[in-house]
Amino acid sequence: MDPDLPGPLLRRRGRDHLRRGVTIVRPQIQATLLTVTAGIADAVGYITMGGVFAANMTGNTVLAGIALAEGRYPDAGRHLAPLVAFFIGAMLARLLLRLWHRPMIPILLEAAIIGAMGFLPLVNESAVLVLAFAMGLQASAITQFGGVSVSTVVVTSTLARTADAALDHLWPAEGGKLPVVATPRLLLMTWVGYLVGAVAGGLSLHMVAWPLIAPAVLLVIVVLL
Repeated sequence: MDPDLPGPLLRRRGRDHLRRGVTIVRPQIQATLLTVTAGIADAVGYITMGGVFAANMTGNTVLAGIALAEGRYPDAGRHLAPLVAFFIGAMLARLLLRLWHRPMIPILLEAAIIGAMGFLPLVNESAVLVLAFAMGLQASAITQFGGVSVSTVVVTSTLARTADAALDHLWPAEGGKLPVVATPRLLLMTWVGYLVGAVAGGLSLHMVAWPLIAPAVLLVIVVLL
């Protein structure tokens, strides 16, 4: 018996229950911290880098299409270029996973890149490309949390899956006719994380000199969990 564990945790079943609880909570915290990171990156990128998103490639695609329709071709190019950087970052993360099978290696690389950006003399056009590259690393580094597929750089699909999970929780489907989705808690936490990150990113621009240091620290915490 473990004297440091009180009450029912003295029994083997109690310790196993504690371990299962930690196993469930850790992926939820990691997913939430990653979406907070993406929210900060998008807010900082959009406000300081010419209205371009670093993680939200859907938004960049729509803005590029609007610019093309209005004949603002240079502006369209500014919104399309991050898609290329994001794509390359995602490919690199996939390559690193194939070589070492450790998803935290791309996350550590992402943390190093984002942390260094505050100290490098980058112009806006270059900065948003570097940040989009880092977000591409994140997008492909970890795609499942506790066996559930969740995106940490986009929330549109997450919101739809949250609605699915909420309805299934309130009114369970009969006979397994529909695939089971993630728990509403995990999905809701990732959506809230993105929102909180965007708020924090917007506020940090008025409070600290290097707003991207915070997401770099969050990424290190994700690795350490």
